[in-house]
Amino acid sequence: MICYNKLLDILKEKGYTSYTLTKKYKLIGQSTWKKLSEGGHIDTRTIDALCKFLDCQPGDILEYIPDNKEND
Repeated sequence: MICYNKLLDILKEKGYTSYTLTKKYKLIGQSTWKKLSEGGHIDTRTIDALCKFLDCQPGDILEYIPDNKEND
């Protein structure tokens, strides 16, 4: 699964809130914010916009965490 905890930590560190991203800069929608905060799926265009805004690479804002399922 993809986890966005790194992104949330960066945003908190820089003082950005859901309001900042959704209303002030209109960078993402409220439903996208909810997906980010709850671990849902987002579009690569959103990742692109966030990386531009934060001047970072995708690996700086997300990480892959393997599922605990064993392969059959």
